[in-house]
Amino acid sequence: MKRIIFLSLILSFSHFLNVSSQRTESHNSEIAHHLELFDDIYRQLDLYYVDTLSADTTIGWTIKSMLSHVDPFTQYYPEDDDELRQMATGKYAGIGSIIRYNTKEERVMVIEPYEGTPSQKGGIRAGDILLTVDGKDVHKMPTDKVSSMLRGEPGTRVEVRVKRMGQKQPLTFQMKRENIQMPTITYYDMMEDGIAYLYLANFTTGSTQEMRHALTNLRQRGMKRLVLDLRDNPGGAIDEAVNIVNLFVEKGQKVVYTKGKLASSNREYFTTSEPLDTVTPIVVLVNGNSASAAEILSGSLQDMDRAVIMGTRTYGKGLVQAIHEVPYRGNLKITISRYYIPSGRCIQAYDYRHLTADGRVGTVPDSLTRIFHTRGGREVRDGGGIKPDILAHPDSLASVVYDVVESDEMMNFVTQYAQRHTEIDLPSSYTLSDEDYDQFVQYVAESSFKPNRRTEEMLKVLRDAAKLEGCYERAEDLFAQLGQALKGDLKSELMHHREAIRPYLEDEIISRYYYQRGRAQHLLRSDKVYDRAVELLKDKEKYNNILGK
Repeated sequence: MKRIIFLSLILSFSHFLNVSSQRTESHNSEIAHHLELFDDIYRQLDLYYVDTLSADTTIGWTIKSMLSHVDPFTQYYPEDDDELRQMATGKYAGIGSIIRYNTKEERVMVIEPYEGTPSQKGGIRAGDILLTVDGKDVHKMPTDKVSSMLRGEPGTRVEVRVKRMGQKQPLTFQMKRENIQMPTITYYDMMEDGIAYLYLANFTTGSTQEMRHALTNLRQRGMKRLVLDLRDNPGGAIDEAVNIVNLFVEKGQKVVYTKGKLASSNREYFTTSEPLDTVTPIVVLVNGNSASAAEILSGSLQDMDRAVIMGTRTYGKGLVQAIHEVPYRGNLKITISRYYIPSGRCIQAYDYRHLTADGRVGTVPDSLTRIFHTRGGREVRDGGGIKPDILAHPDSLASVVYDVVESDEMMNFVTQYAQRHTEIDLPSSYTLSDEDYDQFVQYVAESSFKPNRRTEEMLKVLRDAAKLEGCYERAEDLFAQLGQALKGDLKSELMHHREAIRPYLEDEIISRYYYQRGRAQHLLRSDKVYDRAVELLKDKEKYNNILGK
């Protein structure tokens, strides 16, 4: 009987291997077939197409198109790509400025020079319009191209010629490129009643060390409670996230594990060191732009009942990428696995392999998510990012507020303001006067600024539909009345939304004098979500009840 069972197992296993082998051969044959097809199509295109094609451009399109249909995180980087290096380490060699395209000037404009970098030390200012880089005109050149020109090997020199508001002649700056370290912690400080605030911007090489240093400093200054801000943190290195979790929880805890197609992609990450602080109450702030490693940190602290999570649901990136070399010194960043946090849940929200009927990326509906449990037994769910323990939404902005805040006109007004004021009060006390705000309104109203009127766009769609259906003529007077009612007066709108616009205007002004640290400090003054975090930390009973203690 045992022999029969044994022979049956052998036959079953042999059949499995045979089927598996057939599937592998079929899969490999399919790949070979399509590669042969692609090779032939490209050769005929190269031979017969009326114009000569660039292999770099055409094959580059093909690669980008192929990868774009996999997921947005799988990307190809050509030889010595600065973006990949910056993503992994937080470092790049350049002059250290944030730039963006100015539509009116049709040129790239400096938004902010980082404090202590060659651009700031060399005299570059926010609002400067770039004319040439090393003698090459950058008119109509896209931002990424100009950024690439400003970067280079550390120690090499770059000449930048700019147009500056208020100056009749262009200004020329000679700067030496340096290794620029993007700040991991933009701002931290003691606030009130023993409550500390810390903004973590990303997870790159050295983030844990910076966190340890900042937390040690805050503890020495009397920290009793902590607001850890991960809003708009796009993530980064998984090891750094695990090590930062380790600062708050015991040694030997499983923080995250990964599962992929290959055994080499399956890993478990544990805390390996003695923690720095396991008792200080923590509120972690998150939003829809908190992703990847930021979700590992916030989700792990939630699963371990170590912190209260507050804000809005996070992005939902439960995928892990690795860098693989490809020929000609390029690199392929490819999704190799999914990650799972301590409760066992994967928080991936988007299904990139199965699009909806209209071509959009589908998400997992709440009704189909599964229940998991934290260490203390609280219910949490998978499939849609990290859902906060306390939902706290920032105030919504009227479209005209968003449009004016993102406009070149605001940047230009602030540039003029900075030229008229050699100094301003500290970020903790600076306030834009009513007179200065009135000047801003007048400046925008007299400019070419036009807000994007969503209601007018929808009215046009409705009017066209009415004409198509043949009922426009009898409703023409109603359409005219509605159009007049929806037509806004820009000055009146800017005055009506004064209290919503003013903090953003103050923020831009403060950044001209105190850079990113000042910006972060100022924003807290009008941050209602932060205020709710402070209120919760002051209520020990409510805090403990949320965590089930």
